[in-house]
This record gives sequence, structure tokens and C-alpha cells, in this order.
Amino acid sequence: MNGAVVGALNVLKPPGMSSHDVVGVVRRLAGLRQVGHAGTLDPGAAGVLPVLLGPATRLLPFLPVQRKAYRAEMTLGVRTDTGDGWGRTVEIRTDFRIPPARVGDVLAGFVGEQLQAPPAVSARHHGGERLYELFRRGVEVELTPRRVLIHEIHVVRILPDDPHALTFGARILFDLSCSPGTYVRSLCADAGERLGCGAHLSFLVRTASGPHRLEESHTLEELERAAAAGRLEELLVPPAQMVAHLPAFRVDEPAVLERLRHGNAVALEGFPREAPAPGMRSGPGEPPEPPAGLARVLDGAGRLVCLVRAAGAVNGGASGTWQPVRVLEPVGGGEPR
Repeated sequence: MNGAVVGALNVLKPPGMSSHDVVGVVRRLAGLRQVGHAGTLDPGAAGVLPVLLGPATRLLPFLPVQRKAYRAEMTLGVRTDTGDGWGRTVEIRTDFRIPPARVGDVLAGFVGEQLQAPPAVSARHHGGERLYELFRRGVEVELTPRRVLIHEIHVVRILPDDPHALTFGARILFDLSCSPGTYVRSLCADAGERLGCGAHLSFLVRTASGPHRLEESHTLEELERAAAAGRLEELLVPPAQMVAHLPAFRVDEPAVLERLRHGNAVALEGFPREAPAPGMRSGPGEPPEPPAGLARVLDGAGRLVCLVRAAGAVNGGASGTWQPVRVLEPVGGGEPR
């Protein structure tokens, strides 16, 4: 494969690999260096990891808000220094008996907007360095809480299935959907404190990231087989679909397309305009709000040529003209604009 490959892959990341490791595998399979992911997933977690290829990486700032959904398991009675099962045990509590209904009440209390401190081991930056790098060197930092939004939490199952009381080692399987930047490890640690027994995240799979769903994801083994058969491109989500939450102009005049590819503002109001794709969602149950004054330009075959912004909204441009802000197709075979 070569630099003409452009789009997004819905990758099923296995546990034990970092998101960067997955990007490295896709680079090798696609024969591209221009590859990136749209949202870090912890090494110990599995699930949906959108990976962008070629010029599609430049669409990242314009993607709809990627609401996340997870299935998680919380184990009671053990706290770790990382908040998950991969860390060092820092406390064990065995003398507790918690009514199962209490767990549901505590988890339901996290629904809504709140301030959440990140785990000590995370990819978040502090003073120009990743928190996990500082943690490995033994540097303690003050973890600044950030605002997150928990949309839904539902308890799926409690093991063992004791109707009377939960004791040491009990596991709670639950589903949640949340805003980007939410740490499920922190949620489990906070829930353990509210329950008075301590807890850690013992299992996590991301079931959705924006419009990408677990049931539609591809394992690395599937990607290997597709690449070997020369069919990797068949698994790509095309750029036009990646930003289908935006309205579109359908342009089939070569001269106008050429001006757009060179970054020139053009009048587009005379061309057919299409509404955002029906059913395009930023997450489970939530339609995205398209940014004002932003649109796609599609050629006659429906391929994304560029993203444009109403020129009147920037630099005092003339009303009715649209200025390219991302050009997907290269000019004269050069780098994409």
C-alpha cells in the first residue's frame, strides 16, 4: 500500500498493547508513516481504537465529539497505585459487608457533570511531561481535577451473586457512557472510597468511541490478513463519512475544484447542498452539533475534496464565499493541504 491510502480504521485494541503500539502495527501494514489514533486507550484495556491513515489525520480537529462507552469491572477491597489491576497493591480491606443495592446507588451518584482527578499513571501532561513518566521516576505531583460528564451507568452483574452482602473480592460489572477525558480507573477508585472498602478497575473494554462500535471493529489479526490479501483499503471508513456530521456541497466543475485544491475561496451557494448524514452520532443516543459555518465539499463521485468555512466568518471575507480550511487532495501530487 502507499500514500494514497486515506481514511479511518476501527481497530479492536487487545489488552497489553499501548495505543502507540497499535499505530505502529497499522503503519507497517499500510506502508504509511502518516498514521495516528483518535483517543488513547490504556495499555491494560481492550476495545475500540479509531486509527486515522494518510491525509485523514488532518481531520482530527474536525471530528464530532467522541463520546465514549465502556464495559468495566470493579473489584472491591483492593486499592492499587495505578487504579487498575496492573498496578502495585497499596491497601487491602477485608472487614466489610455491603448490601448490593448500595453499589448501584453509589455508581448512580456519579451520573452528571463533575470534577475528576486523573490517575497518577496516565498520558495526561504535567509540566511538559506525561504523568506516567513522572510516576516511574517517583516524582509526586498535584493532580488537577478536570470537568467530565458521566451520561449513564448501569450495573450489569455482581459476582458472586450474593443477595445479602458483598465482601472482599466481589466484582461489579457495569456499563457506562461518558465524555472524552473521563478515567474509569478514577471512577472505580472514587466509588471504592464512597463504599468504604476501596476498589480498583480490574477489567475494561471500550465498546464505542463516537460512531465507531465494538461489533464493527477489526482485530489486528484481521488487519494482517486483509493487508496480506491487498484488501486493507476495504476496511477503511472514507474521509467523507468521518465528517458526515457536517453539511456538504456537491461540486462537479473541475475549475472550481481546482481553485479549492489550491486553497482559494470560492462561491458555492449555486451548487447542490446536502444535509448532514442522518443518524450520524457523536456517541450513544446523542446527535452532534455541527460547527457553525463549516461544511464539506464533495466531488461528483462523493469523495471529500476539502473542508470549507464561510469566508464571511473569517478575515471579513465576502458573503457567500467559502474558504478551504483542510484540503484532502494534493495539488500536483504534492503533500495534502
